[in-house]
Amino acid sequence: MKIETKLLNGNELANKIRKEIIIDIKEKILKNKKNLPNLGIILMGDNFSSIRYVNNKIKECKNIGIRTTLIKISKNSTEKVLLKEIEKMNKNPLIDGFIVQLPLGKHINQNKVILSIDPKKDVDGFHPENFGKMTLGMNSFYPATALGILTLLERNKIEISGKYTVVIGRSIIVGKPISILMSRKNLIGNSTVTIAHSKTINIKYYTKKADIIIVSVGIKNFLTGTMIKKGSIIIDVGINNISNNKIVGDVDFKSVYGIASYLSPVPGGVGPMTRVMLLKNTLKAALNNR
Repeated sequence: MKIETKLLNGNELANKIRKEIIIDIKEKILKNKKNLPNLGIILMGDNFSSIRYVNNKIKECKNIGIRTTLIKISKNSTEKVLLKEIEKMNKNPLIDGFIVQLPLGKHINQNKVILSIDPKKDVDGFHPENFGKMTLGMNSFYPATALGILTLLERNKIEISGKYTVVIGRSIIVGKPISILMSRKNLIGNSTVTIAHSKTINIKYYTKKADIIIVSVGIKNFLTGTMIKKGSIIIDVGINNISNNKIVGDVDFKSVYGIASYLSPVPGGVGPMTRVMLLKNTLKAALNNR
């Protein structure tokens, strides 16, 4: 017997948060005659998801009063060229915070790139200083997607304390940070977390027991209705381009709908929340700098 599945509308919630950011910019920055926040973006190559994300981010920044500085470099550029652009962003007093859009080419040492970013401008929250502070529950920049997921759950009044959560995927962008935030000793946390991945044997064993499943594997329709229990909460972080710029998630929407109690759609779920959380981090960096 099917149950009612409530869609977690990321677009609607992101709009509310944008209005909150606009008010903060007016009251905390413009009222004090300070410069508008400025987000720097370094885009390397022509990855479909990266270009889509960056274009959407620039559009959103423009709409709410955050300036952007975009630097594009070829996918064949050397690591030295990329590091030079990062150093420029670090030293530019007009840039409050910036991101180096991932993924990068195989010839680039991603850890070296992350380490080269000034932690005070690391609005992606990937630098070890910020990541470590997040792990310790200290004030820092949290990775935007993980923060977006947490906010989506919190603002929809979904209780996660005491729940069993399975995170599928272990990237520094989603899997690792969201597993930390979901399990932290905090008002929004206290979940018991299992991280599953490509080497997990019989992943269905874990997902069938899960109260909450967060999927970020980059494989379309990976999680199906046969893999979940009735009433579970499903967060789809996948963005997979199938044809004519149409995207689908990592969750098989049709087979999961009617089994899950909550489900984040793709598009319109985690995506807009990720973008708006980056805006919040940029505002935070600007307020720190002012």
